[in-house]
Amino acid sequence: MANEIGAGNAVGLPYPGGCGADRKIRASSALHLIHFMAQPEAPETELEQRLDDVRDVEAEFTAPASPRSRFATAVRALRHRNFQLFFAGQLISLIGTWMQTVAQSWLVYRITGSTLQLGVVAFAGQIPVFLIAPLGGVVADRTNRHRVVIGTQVASMVLAFILAGLTLTNRIVVWELVVLAAGLGIVNAFDIPARQAFLMDMVGREDLMNAIALNSSMFNGARIVGPAVAGIVVAWVGEGWCFFANAVSYIAVIAGLLMMKITHPVNLAKEGSPVEHILEGFHFAASKAPIRAILLLLGLVSFVGMPYSVLMPVFASQILHGGARELGCLMGATGIGALLGALSLAARVGVKGLSKLIAMCAGGFGVSLIAFAFSRIFWLSLLLLLPVGFTMMVQMASTNTLLQSMVPDQMRGRVIALYTMMFMGVAPFGAFFAGAIAHRLGASWTVAVGGVACIAGAAAFGMVLPKVRGEAREMVLAQGMVGGAPAEEMTRQSAS
Repeated sequence: MANEIGAGNAVGLPYPGGCGADRKIRASSALHLIHFMAQPEAPETELEQRLDDVRDVEAEFTAPASPRSRFATAVRALRHRNFQLFFAGQLISLIGTWMQTVAQSWLVYRITGSTLQLGVVAFAGQIPVFLIAPLGGVVADRTNRHRVVIGTQVASMVLAFILAGLTLTNRIVVWELVVLAAGLGIVNAFDIPARQAFLMDMVGREDLMNAIALNSSMFNGARIVGPAVAGIVVAWVGEGWCFFANAVSYIAVIAGLLMMKITHPVNLAKEGSPVEHILEGFHFAASKAPIRAILLLLGLVSFVGMPYSVLMPVFASQILHGGARELGCLMGATGIGALLGALSLAARVGVKGLSKLIAMCAGGFGVSLIAFAFSRIFWLSLLLLLPVGFTMMVQMASTNTLLQSMVPDQMRGRVIALYTMMFMGVAPFGAFFAGAIAHRLGASWTVAVGGVACIAGAAAFGMVLPKVRGEAREMVLAQGMVGGAPAEEMTRQSAS
């Protein structure tokens, strides 16, 4: 019995009150009580006192969590100073990033009036992620992630200043947009795996799941503000100032990164060549049925569903008869839904049920896309984009969380790189084909067909899920991630 309770605490069974150290103390007290009761010479009065202690603990277990404790659970990763600096800097920087994303789409469409050109620029910005992300994952596993993230943020700032200068001087042409988008894609291929793995270095294993959810919340909070501000700025002074604002916003995140005090973990993958490490990452993902199924569903949704955002300028101007402000509102509505989805995940403790949630959200994403595709009323389109953003973000963040909970530390960067490939790397192929298909069939039918494909993928994943759930549970337990807390034995092994 004592071994079972110890194992339960090791995998982080969710207690409704307190956190970390308090839970371990209570579990330790329960173990002492069991040991005490096993002693035949235990005095009756002291035994009654111990039983009262058990009743108190039981009452706390069954008591509903207070609003204050629920809020503390939802933001528990912010107790780490390094993550506080990261969170504040990224929040400012991501607002600028979304301003640039919306302004760049509008600039391309204003210059060319072509859905095909929209797809080409989006393809150029994301194809490097597909091609180079495996190398980025190796870099994340072999080098100092802190320095890698600082370097990628500086490179992104330089590219934003170049784009702002060309646009403000009226020298920008489409081929320059393609080259700059490709340059940013190369930077992202190294930035995303390193930054996602860097969350572990900032908060540790216990708060990793919450840090991923808060990071998604921050991303989508900026997604609400950034497009709305971009729509106003573009209509008022033009796209160039959005690019300039984005460049300046990088100063905040770079300053936060420089202020951090990070103990760089020992390199987890030093032996062997980069090619061998890349192949090792692919083999690991391919040989694990749960990881393989999750990544395939993610890739399908990214290919057929995510390109709806590339066609958003077409919906704003031709279908809903608006302009840059309406485009900003549409993008902001998606962001509101995504923010709500990320916040719902932040309040979760443990990974139980995430696989089923991934399947449900993939199907819900497809249904929402079909409904949005045939809306011709602006306010209705805004409402329909809320579930689009919600289901999309819950699927992506749940996938990220579940993958990180199943992989060992020495494979983390490379598996995140594969996640990045499926999430962002496959999207440019979808964006390119969506732009070409929309040129012939129209934006509405293109988005609707993508929604049908998402529903089919979700159904197929749901059929496979019962076969892989057992293996997934074993992988999670091996990494000690149930409930967000590591098994003490596994922690000692990974540290040695």
